[in-house]
Amino acid sequence: MYIHQYLLEELDNVARPGKVTIIYGPRRIGKTTLLQKYLTDKQNFLLVNGEDRFVQAELSSQSIQQLKLYIGTHTLLVIDEAQKIDNIGLNLKLCVDNFKDLTIIATGSSSFDLNKHVGEPLTGRKNVLKMFPLSQIELSVIEDIATTKANLESRLLYGSYPEVVLAPSNEYRREYLLDLVNSYLCKDLLEVEGIKKSRKIIDLLQLIALQIGKEVSENELATQLGINKKTVAKYLDILEQSFVLIRLNGFSRNLRKEVTKSAMYYFYDTGVRNAIINNFNSLQTRLDVGDLWENYLVIERLKKQSYKKLFKHNYFWRTYDKQEIDWIEDGDGVLEAYEFKWRRQKVKPPGAWLEAYPEAKFSLINQENYLEFIT
Repeated sequence: MYIHQYLLEELDNVARPGKVTIIYGPRRIGKTTLLQKYLTDKQNFLLVNGEDRFVQAELSSQSIQQLKLYIGTHTLLVIDEAQKIDNIGLNLKLCVDNFKDLTIIATGSSSFDLNKHVGEPLTGRKNVLKMFPLSQIELSVIEDIATTKANLESRLLYGSYPEVVLAPSNEYRREYLLDLVNSYLCKDLLEVEGIKKSRKIIDLLQLIALQIGKEVSENELATQLGINKKTVAKYLDILEQSFVLIRLNGFSRNLRKEVTKSAMYYFYDTGVRNAIINNFNSLQTRLDVGDLWENYLVIERLKKQSYKKLFKHNYFWRTYDKQEIDWIEDGDGVLEAYEFKWRRQKVKPPGAWLEAYPEAKFSLINQENYLEFIT
């Protein structure tokens, strides 16, 4: 079964000669499926995989003549897992500058690797699309509201990777996610330059998984892991660039009272988070339901912002005397605050927030109104 991907039309709109369209996103979220669907009605295209050694040799040549011989008369070049190709940015620049009728699409499962190679060479020559595990926006096409709410526990426990959503059983979902974490996640992280202690990264992820919705101290993480603070910062950056974690900074216009130096981290997918700590117990028996709910709303809101082009700056808000709000959006001159609660309850904005930002909007997001927030 194919679930229609939101980026399909967007890809059709932005892919054109003279530009390289880059699609970033984690492994196994459907980038290859997206390409195959996009190519269904296309002609004269060359689809290659950057993990193929022959492809790597041809597309890393930095020779216009060799590139021309390889691409031939094709007018559309599509490269899956382009970050595996040495000097891919320089070679794509040569293609854009010398083959005027050629449209290029490249995907990458690690923006850390691909950005390093395409950043400067393709300045002004690229469009970037960000891809996530399936969004509720996409799932709503095949689900009515009753089905969506019935599937909510599964989304919190197992996430939204396409194969997870379409899996025949929870046992299959669990095995799939554990394999994803143990095989692909570790493999990708080990391939990043300078990463030698993969066990430390997994330990770091486990610590982060237990601190969702809480401020993270790099000093404390370094002490717990037995490594230095700079290494922790480096690993956290790599985990962001590899589409495992999302960083959220503190919001402030009044530096004396508000916490700004700390950060919070959320997972790109709640299923991956639960696989990291190997806990897929039902919501009724868990003590971290609020954390899962918060993580789920954060990532689904980010999907909505990205796909529907809602240009916002996102933050959390804390004061040193422990007043807090989960989610702040600042954009187009509008300041909006959201508090996330799993259960129905009345919540008022903190007094310090009302005093500092009387013009801001405030909303409570719970199980009754969350669909409007994320779709």
